[in-house]
Amino acid sequence: MPQPDTANRMFHLAADYINNTNRHIFLTGKAGTGKTTFLKYIRQHTTKNTVVIAPTGVAAINAGGVTMHSFFQLPFGPYVPTGAHLFGVDNGVTDAHALFRNIRFNHDKKQLLQEMELLVIDEVSMVRADTLDAIDAILRHFRGQPLVPFGGVQVLYIGDLFQLPPVMPEEQWKLLKDVYDSVFFFDARVMQQAPPLFIELNKIYRQNEATFISLLNGVRNSSLDWDDLETLNQRYLPHFTGDGDQYIVLTTHNRRADEINNARLAAMPGGIHTFTGEIKGDFSDKALPTDMDLRIKRGAQVMFIKNDVAEPRRYFNGKLATVKEIMPDDKIVVTLAESEETLVLEKETWRNIRYSWNKTEGTVDEEEMGSFTQYPIRLAWAITIHKSQGLTFEKAIIDAGNAFAPGQVYVALSRCTSLEGLVLHSRIHPGAIRTDEQVLAFSSRFHKEEELEMLLEGEKLVFWAEQLLKLFSAEKILAELQVHAAWLRDKKMTGMESALTLSRNLQQRAAALHEVGLKFRQQLDPLLKEVLQSGNTTTLSERVGKAVAYFTNEIYESFIQPVRRERDIVKDIPKIKKYVLQLSGLEHFLWSRLEIFADASYGNVKFNEGLPDYESLRRPPAEKAKEAKESNDTKDTKETKGTKATKEKPAKKPREAGGSRRGTLELFLSGKTLQEISAERDLAMSTVESHLADCVANDELQLNRFMDDKKIALILPLVKELGATASAPIKARLGETATWAEIRAVQAYYRRTME
Repeated sequence: MPQPDTANRMFHLAADYINNTNRHIFLTGKAGTGKTTFLKYIRQHTTKNTVVIAPTGVAAINAGGVTMHSFFQLPFGPYVPTGAHLFGVDNGVTDAHALFRNIRFNHDKKQLLQEMELLVIDEVSMVRADTLDAIDAILRHFRGQPLVPFGGVQVLYIGDLFQLPPVMPEEQWKLLKDVYDSVFFFDARVMQQAPPLFIELNKIYRQNEATFISLLNGVRNSSLDWDDLETLNQRYLPHFTGDGDQYIVLTTHNRRADEINNARLAAMPGGIHTFTGEIKGDFSDKALPTDMDLRIKRGAQVMFIKNDVAEPRRYFNGKLATVKEIMPDDKIVVTLAESEETLVLEKETWRNIRYSWNKTEGTVDEEEMGSFTQYPIRLAWAITIHKSQGLTFEKAIIDAGNAFAPGQVYVALSRCTSLEGLVLHSRIHPGAIRTDEQVLAFSSRFHKEEELEMLLEGEKLVFWAEQLLKLFSAEKILAELQVHAAWLRDKKMTGMESALTLSRNLQQRAAALHEVGLKFRQQLDPLLKEVLQSGNTTTLSERVGKAVAYFTNEIYESFIQPVRRERDIVKDIPKIKKYVLQLSGLEHFLWSRLEIFADASYGNVKFNEGLPDYESLRRPPAEKAKEAKESNDTKDTKETKGTKATKEKPAKKPREAGGSRRGTLELFLSGKTLQEISAERDLAMSTVESHLADCVANDELQLNRFMDDKKIALILPLVKELGATASAPIKARLGETATWAEIRAVQAYYRRTME
């Protein structure tokens, strides 16, 4: 996508608020100020778990999101929040009880809602107040935070209230008018509890003509005087057709737009060429961005319905062109309006997605449910004002008769880049330029740049503090281990006793780690308050750095390593492949939790100094051994080139399902070396060492039998200095001169002598 304007301070302020605070934001701006660009920028650059929704299918496809009704399973009738009482039988109104009764979220969807951090609502001008309150109720309920607006999710509202309003039938409004002051989203009850910051993008990219911009502002704010109206109506040319000059007619109804397009196409010489789009999977015909059957002729006027992704951009959404040629291979060649540049069209694909939670990666994933592929054009002698929202035209004829709905005058006029390119087929009367008083009042609340700048730094500190406090918890690890235990519960397989023992041990360790986290959060809270007051992060950096080292080491040593060892032991046992996959998935999840700790920060303050190279440790020992073997084999091959030797591979012994540590100890006490045990039991060296370190910890093996006195003398002083629980700080000091298992063994020995 094109890079945002570096000089547009409001754009970058808004992005900073989204990425580095938890404040709700209402991003607005006149037509052509870059709201769509901002949405695309946030989708690509935020690190938050984000879901994008919109009120209609077409708006959702264009925004790269989903409809709010499909995502939240919203009712299509009116909704009343708790505390509002509407009496009547079968009036079609949904209350909170009925709302939750009709929702059927599966486990994955509930987890997605719980992990979501940012909800983007595009085209919010069309969102009703009761719809927003229903979304709020659902998030509070399924995130388990009934007292927090939106259940703690940050909401970004994007839209221009001076454009198309929400649609609410009169009979529904009669039911809701005693509950809400208006149908607009800003009168939702949740908006009173959690008012957003108002950020207005004020740099207009669509128009650069001062007189026209002034007229558009007058229409937008219902402040046109008589002279302004006369200036606009000088563009009243009722018999002007624009033939041959690439004008597009904006009209109020689909039927009228279709009539114009079909009549102009039929009047052209030559045969019609039909290009049929392709739908794969689930893609609603109501959300099609262009015709399923695109009917065009040579010389037809068409309009692009997507922005060019190439640089420099040759066309944009709304750019007009003329079909120059239809080639034998069904390629379409067009000539761009206002230039002689020709372009061979390529088909584009629009995706229908759904969101899912990827628990192993800790991210919100977009899963493609279906797609629509077609040339990104449509016939463009005419289009409805509604469908023109978001488009830009150099030349347009507005044919609205007397049927201007609220907001339609502004939408229609603001599609044009200049007053000179605008033609009216009906006069604009003062009564057609009316803006809802509530919209005017709400829109006057926007914050000035200086005010936003002052608020931002404090909001960042609050957000960073919240993120740190949330970090020190093993709750998610414990929850995942409980899921693992539930999976094991009804299984019958070889080595079940060992699997259940591991599961119980891991849950106990997670519970203990969670308690440590809760205690540290109590210590962390005053430190963060001190930083808020003084700005000094020295003490915070020192304390959190130690805590991060402790938690990462605990996750690695107490969770990842045992899971890895178990998988190494059972991976070749027949008929337990699902268990092996379960262990692999669990290990992947644990690594993702470790990475979150390793990447922790407070603004620019990082806490990962001195941590081991976990990326290297993440590679399975077997993979490292294989690479070493391949390297040695290559070396041997070079040394013995020209000779041929074959060795018969010894038959693999079946792996033991239990008693693994005991088997290693017995072989070690019989006099075998670690290398011999590794080969005989087909275990990685690190697993053999870890077994023996556990034996030292359980007082089944003397430390000086496991390792020589020189190595003990190297490690023991550091254990006394840095502590007998976290291995990572010691490993960081010693590097490759000591293994993790050797450090753990000395720590266990030291703890036992100090008891």
